[in-house]
Amino acid sequence: MKTIVGVSDMKVSGNRDETLITYSLGSCIGVVIYDSQVKVGGMLHYMLPESQLDREKAQKNPYMFADTGIPALFKAAYALGALKSRMRVVVVGGAQILDQKGFFNIGKRNHMALRKLFFKNGVIVDHEDVGGNVNRTIRIEIGTGAIYMKTSGKGEEKV
Repeated sequence: MKTIVGVSDMKVSGNRDETLITYSLGSCIGVVIYDSQVKVGGMLHYMLPESQLDREKAQKNPYMFADTGIPALFKAAYALGALKSRMRVVVVGGAQILDQKGFFNIGKRNHMALRKLFFKNGVIVDHEDVGGNVNRTIRIEIGTGAIYMKTSGKGEEKV
């Protein structure tokens, strides 16, 4: 069963028959976590670095922002028995797609917000593919923990 994680969305699952997938990560960041011992995985597709940019939107949808979405992702996985110490963490996206001159640097700012949060909380990233000017798609098979990334202009590869 395929479950799509949309923009500003998050899903966590312990269903071994489920695959989580998110498409077209440009300046957005996709965070995938997986605990192989309990077979729990999750995915977040966030758009912006900091909820203080729009507190009202953050209240309605915490998955839109790094500083509110990332903690929600981890807490949802913990609720299903996952432990931070056992988690594999994959990060993709943060490209510079629509902002070719780098005026807003949303992709870089999104990545920096994640790195700051992970450093503060002792989270180690196992695989990262960020930056550049390409879109990425990422998916995880909950039953196996296999994570695949597809980059514009290239085929899908296991990460």
